[in-house]
Amino acid sequence: MDVQQYLKALPPAERDMVQPGARLRELTTLRVGGPAALVCPAHNPEQASRFQSLARAQDIPLFVLGGGSNILADDRGFDGVVLKVECDRLLQDDNILTAGAGLDFDHLIARSLDLGLTGLEFASGIPGTLGGAIVGNAGCYGHEIGEFLVDAVILRPDGQIETVGPEEFGFRYRETDLRETGHVVLEARLRMQRGDLPTAIASRAEKIADRRRKHPVDLPSAGSWFRNLPAPAPGQRRQAAGHFLEQAGVQKMHEGDAHVFTKHANMIVNAGQASSADVLALAARMKKAVADKFDLKLIEEVRYLSDATG
Repeated sequence: MDVQQYLKALPPAERDMVQPGARLRELTTLRVGGPAALVCPAHNPEQASRFQSLARAQDIPLFVLGGGSNILADDRGFDGVVLKVECDRLLQDDNILTAGAGLDFDHLIARSLDLGLTGLEFASGIPGTLGGAIVGNAGCYGHEIGEFLVDAVILRPDGQIETVGPEEFGFRYRETDLRETGHVVLEARLRMQRGDLPTAIASRAEKIADRRRKHPVDLPSAGSWFRNLPAPAPGQRRQAAGHFLEQAGVQKMHEGDAHVFTKHANMIVNAGQASSADVLALAARMKKAVADKFDLKLIEEVRYLSDATG
């Protein structure tokens, strides 16, 4: 892409915000990835619209990034615009929270409890931003973020900014329609509860402690690599991908510095200087091990950011 042409077309204040050649390893929780042609941090809807519209006008690939979890970035980088959503305001109106999509999701949960509102504590410790949580319909312990959405401000591919209801998103297990439609979440209103606050605070502490026991809090990771499998029968819970991976014996597998996390077979950690090729090779071995042993096909939850993405 023509970086200088893109920069020249921006207002001076926004031109100064843009980061040419920023390394994606610094922007993703797995700490893997080469340079992006341009990283454009958007602090409000208007900035997001200008960055997106200019990329569209110049036929430049665009990728939307929040907190950088659930992402594997290619070591060769991304020759396009990374729109980094950093809208992070937080307002309260009774039991409704209006939150920017760039707000850290766990920080939002902590702040909601500070404000006397409950409901989201089940998701305590989930990394990433609110926008990323909505796009992937983040959830655990039988709940999902989609249950709480009143409406959201979105940026459409044609540059229009609109407020839409939850029916626009197509919420389902760990997915929405947003990746297909290209809509960018900029802000959301969430309906919370004035429930039992001491119990909610205790539940949050328990969930965080549980994550610390099972998850790689001290090593770079993208989070769960594969989606859980469908329930074996109606009314039953989904089958944990980690169970099948563990039974397939993947926990001692590694490729270079990409290792399967010993306490959670569905997680890949960067033990040093793992390359994207290392991670892809390891994930492929893990997937094959489950296919060979159980004749099951695992589906990746982590997204791959490369020039092919655009």
